[in-house]
Amino acid sequence: MKIGIIGLPQVGKKLIFGLLTGKDVSGEGAEPIKEPVHGIVTVKDSRLDRVVSAYTSKKKTPARIETVLMPKLEKDYIKSGRLFEHLEDADALCHIVRAFADDTVYHAEGSPDAARDIDSVNAELILGDLMFIEKRLEKIDRESTKKPDKRQQEEKALLLRFKQQLEGEMPLRLLELKEAERKIVASYPFMTLKPSLIALNAGEGDADKQLLSEDFIRKYERQGAYFTRISAKIEYELSRLDSEKEKNDFLRELGIKEPAIGRFTRILYEALGLISFFTAAGNEARAWMIKKGSTAPEAAGAIHSDMQKGFIRAEVVKYDDLTKLGGEAKVKEAGRFMIKGKDYIVADGDILNIRFGA
Repeated sequence: MKIGIIGLPQVGKKLIFGLLTGKDVSGEGAEPIKEPVHGIVTVKDSRLDRVVSAYTSKKKTPARIETVLMPKLEKDYIKSGRLFEHLEDADALCHIVRAFADDTVYHAEGSPDAARDIDSVNAELILGDLMFIEKRLEKIDRESTKKPDKRQQEEKALLLRFKQQLEGEMPLRLLELKEAERKIVASYPFMTLKPSLIALNAGEGDADKQLLSEDFIRKYERQGAYFTRISAKIEYELSRLDSEKEKNDFLRELGIKEPAIGRFTRILYEALGLISFFTAAGNEARAWMIKKGSTAPEAAGAIHSDMQKGFIRAEVVKYDDLTKLGGEAKVKEAGRFMIKGKDYIVADGDILNIRFGA
């Protein structure tokens, strides 16, 4: 899974990217980003620690999400089409929006206005998708005059439907598409077809303030967007503290229950339609990402394709049973240990042991 991080200049993209990935690209004297920067987000999930403890695993491997930081969204970069090329294989977009006031940090429009900036970027993404459709329709029309093709006509009908949606200023992700239709456009760089997370970078004193009107938030939630709030400055200060006690004291002083970075990764999961399952084989406990609604063989395939091909059964321990009863042996004693076949839909938090043949 890959997340593309986008945003206007001076919104805190580089700092948030660094906090998510541990890759510092925003230090003093850092050069402006001209090409995408890749990093890995480690998904914070306290359940994995409980699995490690229950199975006395020596090694812990959390789930990871690939992340790519885009250069600043300037008009030339967008109009050139390079943004859409760079994000072509991204599974979702994370739009960092400035919601903090700081006279020492310039804003391209003169002053920060989160609602205006969200609308502005959204309009550019819609325009980019429309431009692609226009070019693709022109090519289909040229080729169909030489040799009519049924598949091209099916594609044209779908693209005209897309065009109508976009001209109504609505993203493509709201459309209900059949599997065959998704295959037609699977290789095309439609930005508004991707899940969208809007992250408001708030000031230190704005942790509890209403940064956008409820009507505005509802408008975008109806368009399939997710919202989260993060104060990059607070998170940065927190990351520089050495001990857990110092971090907890710092959060308590600010009245914050948990670091925003952990919440951030959970919402990324939700936006992507993902869940986690766990394995505890040998000395390693590990978290794995799969799409919500995946079957046991598909979960096996996340581990290794050979396990999916040779799938026999899945031995399943429910996370709640593990925590309530104290371990796998106790789960078995209580008759809660389950054997599931190919039709089993994996639930978030399941601990699986896959049995498979060569």
